[in-house]
Amino acid sequence: MLATPELIREAAQIPQLEGLLPRWREVPLYRDSLARAGCEPPTFDCFKNLPLLRKHEMRNGFPRNFLADGQSLERLLEKNLVELEHTSGTSEERLPVMFGRGWWNAQEESALRLNGLVARVLDEHPQARRATLVPPACNGLTCPTVWMSREQRTLGNTLYVNLARIPFLLGDADLARMATEIAGWAPQFLDLDPVHGVRFALYCEQQGIRFPSLRFVLCSYEFVSVVHRRILARVFGVPVFNLYGSTETGHLLMENEHGDMKPSYDTAFLEVVDADERGVGELVVTTLTNDYMPLLRYRIGDLAERIERPYASDFVVHGRIRDALTAGDGRRITTWQVDQCFAGTDGIAHYELRQDENGDCVLRLVPDGTGPSAGELERVLSGLGDRLALRNAIKTEVMPVLVPAASGKFRLTQRAAKSGA
Repeated sequence: MLATPELIREAAQIPQLEGLLPRWREVPLYRDSLARAGCEPPTFDCFKNLPLLRKHEMRNGFPRNFLADGQSLERLLEKNLVELEHTSGTSEERLPVMFGRGWWNAQEESALRLNGLVARVLDEHPQARRATLVPPACNGLTCPTVWMSREQRTLGNTLYVNLARIPFLLGDADLARMATEIAGWAPQFLDLDPVHGVRFALYCEQQGIRFPSLRFVLCSYEFVSVVHRRILARVFGVPVFNLYGSTETGHLLMENEHGDMKPSYDTAFLEVVDADERGVGELVVTTLTNDYMPLLRYRIGDLAERIERPYASDFVVHGRIRDALTAGDGRRITTWQVDQCFAGTDGIAHYELRQDENGDCVLRLVPDGTGPSAGELERVLSGLGDRLALRNAIKTEVMPVLVPAASGKFRLTQRAAKSGA
């Protein structure tokens, strides 16, 4: 195996972890578990013996469970040393998150620069402007939660343009306002929730609106489907890239120009645990640079696949664990595996595949224009049926609106809750 720069950086994470263990031993949340793991001297084997961390353990006793003796959150905020935010609550109730002042922007730029094209844009435009369209109910750092004027929605080099939770209900007046604001802002890139971005893109296409300043589109906040990508690339005429992470961990993976999801070694150490026969398992994250709230072996709630190549390691994000479906033969089918059945399909702006307790599925789709042709829809349904080993045909429903979860995020796949759950 070649000792490429990427592999050298990956190998360097192990001594980095060992060097951080003494510091983490001072964090109240980890004192007992590090002692039980026998982390003296601190070693990588000791680290691998630590139990996996869940959200409720982070929430219980916050912020005292993370702060060193003598520290208080009030004092840190008073000194302007930390920022306090909350997660969107995608899988559980919202979680408080604490990180050092300036940490968010620094780790984001580190991840963005894993893409050569994006790095060149940032070098050409050190104050690169972005326009952001995300669900208003995500968190206080990344989007406003109440109506605000344009001036209030302009923070540094970022203009937040969306004020609606359900993009399909936006009228022409709202969409025209968003387009006018973006045109006046002349951003170098769009930072999108993919579903909100698609609704806006289709309006721009209908009105013949273009944004000459755009160099790329960044999709984050939730799973980006191949149908979303197809529309965004078609309408805006620039490359579309995926950025993956979370409020509590920072940005973990960035798509490069070749479509590979590259890990941000500066931000976190990633593990895939309990992998199935295809190598898909639960993604576990250890953060490396947030000294105020380090997360050790944190269960982020997503499924992922690690692909080891001779020159580097890449990842495939398969979607939320809770959104995985069950095939007729008992296999787990992930959101990513479902989404591949839609590759190359025209006529679908967004979709939702629901599976009931008996394993039967209903496909609800929001059409792009007149919708998919009968032949294309049949191809998608046939692929889904084969992948899920279904006994019964998939029902289809064409919908003008699909509603997000309470967190403001959309679910491409979801299964019925078990009776009594």
